[in-house]
Amino acid sequence: MPASNVKEIRPQVLDSTSEQPPLFDGTTRLYTYYECPFAQRVWITRNYKGLQDKIKLVPLDLANRPAWYKEKVYPENKVPALEHDNKITGESLDLLKYVDAHFEGPALLPNDSTKREFAEELFTYTDTFNKTVFSSFKGDTVKEVGVAFDYLESALQKFEGPFFLGEISLVDFAYIPFVERFQIFLQEVFKYDITSGRPKLATWIEELNKIDAYVETKGDPEHVIQLYKKRFLGQ
Repeated sequence: MPASNVKEIRPQVLDSTSEQPPLFDGTTRLYTYYECPFAQRVWITRNYKGLQDKIKLVPLDLANRPAWYKEKVYPENKVPALEHDNKITGESLDLLKYVDAHFEGPALLPNDSTKREFAEELFTYTDTFNKTVFSSFKGDTVKEVGVAFDYLESALQKFEGPFFLGEISLVDFAYIPFVERFQIFLQEVFKYDITSGRPKLATWIEELNKIDAYVETKGDPEHVIQLYKKRFLGQ
């Protein structure tokens, strides 16, 4: 079971005028951006494992990011990045596994080899899933987008339980930040309900929204709508 939730006060966002936190002083830091779905994956994992006091959030303003982040912290200049054990690690899917393996809290990958193999298959599909949905925004969206959500509906039928591997796992945290945004945007702009005819997907979303570790990380729906309209529709 996840650790009991205490509502987190989000730290102040750092921009180009902000001083750099001490580097490699023994503090574990998750460099993030509150609106980034890739960073949200790791944020949820941190919360679910009860690591709010062990992994400090360092939110950045990506539109006005500090120069020291690229120069001294993470040359890739992206989020998320984790400062731990005198090194910086990046890439969200890698960080999910890293946090699960290196920190205390509920294990988020099962020992069962069949489930682990399926987990890797689903991790691999995440890029295809995202690209399929994003590309549909510039085409015949209602016609093209369904295949991605049909894949998730099918995947959710493989094991008994509301989550991809039956019980909650890193796989759920890898997908939900993107599904959250896609659901909002598709419903608002295209009147497309991703859960229509997909009862497993509907239940999955409903169950995740009962988990404080995830709910605490959700962003502003209106921000998502406006951002995606600008990015994909030129509005």
